[in-house]
Amino acid sequence: MSLWTPSGEHKVPPPGDPSTPSGAAPPPGAPPPGSPPPPEGPPGAAAPSAGDMEELRRQLAGTPAEAVVANHCYGLFELAAVYLSQSPPLLDQAQLAIDALGYLVDGLGERLGETADTLKEALAQIRLAFVELARAGDAAQGSPADTDGPPGSSA
Repeated sequence: MSLWTPSGEHKVPPPGDPSTPSGAAPPPGAPPPGSPPPPEGPPGAAAPSAGDMEELRRQLAGTPAEAVVANHCYGLFELAAVYLSQSPPLLDQAQLAIDALGYLVDGLGERLGETADTLKEALAQIRLAFVELARAGDAAQGSPADTDGPPGSSA
């Protein structure tokens, strides 16, 4: 298993691995114990300076949280769409991204500000695409489609 961070991809030992202290995985962004230091971004790119990082933090602090959360929602939507666009669709992976998006959009509602309605519509569309692809997959395999509700629900 590996973890992607802006500084590169890092191997992550499974939980309980004796090479990791107390069996816990390293914190996100930290290289695994004993590994060489990660590369500093793309080849030829300069590492951000402390001043650059402070400027990024200042800009982030000046951005409303609703805009940052909405941006993450758009990322989850895109992630689900990527999984659904595979041949065959990666339905289990898409379902996780769609569920995460749903928890944010349904849970936060109008607290998402002016993006709330757009995100609700996007969530409805990606859920519909999921159901259509799941039913098409069921039909292709010769099994009857679930008519009692979306995949994962129990009737």
